[in-house]
Amino acid sequence: MSLRPLSLLEARVLGVLIEKAHTVPDSYPLSLNSLTLGCNQKTARDPVLNATEAEVQVAADALKTLSLAFESSGSRVSRYEHNLGRALGLPSQSVALLAVLMLRGPQTASELRTNCDRLHRFADLSSVEAFLEELAERSAEKGGALVLLLPRAPGAREPRWAQLLCGPVDVSAMPVAPGGDDFVATSELAALKAQQTAMRTELTQLRALVDRLYAELGVERG
Repeated sequence: MSLRPLSLLEARVLGVLIEKAHTVPDSYPLSLNSLTLGCNQKTARDPVLNATEAEVQVAADALKTLSLAFESSGSRVSRYEHNLGRALGLPSQSVALLAVLMLRGPQTASELRTNCDRLHRFADLSSVEAFLEELAERSAEKGGALVLLLPRAPGAREPRWAQLLCGPVDVSAMPVAPGGDDFVATSELAALKAQQTAMRTELTQLRALVDRLYAELGVERG
């Protein structure tokens, strides 16, 4: 299934629906009021929004037309739930990763594993990376890639991943870390210098010990 790019608010609404299905299952599907509160939440959101109920309603209706969400029937209050997994044929692990990327913006695989914990608990980092790579290599017949590995930023030890549901990401304007695999972060360089200093101190102490042993034995050093 091929989708048009989602707006920021549409992606936020979709991410909130996925998140709350796991974190507040007793209140799910969500009412418009609860959905709006989730969209404007100050924590675990980047960027923080201040959308009105009317704006959230428009975004939710747009997601319905794309089959990414639907409205529950049988209640006097409209309630909404997501349909991302079924619409795009994705496993729950991929849905969780996309939700967190939509809610929090680009993140490293390590950050994603931590932030996905309440939506899906990944066994290890390699499993996170495997699902991300699967999303990045999604075939054109299935709608194309849904995530992108960004260039590593200066000072960063890991590259970040971004979701593509909101359209292509312009990586040309992003700062890129110098070098390649031999790049060392500032914090890592400081740790190496401290280790080098400690080794020099230890070597000096060993030399002093050897000199003392030679003196006690009455042996001249060659």
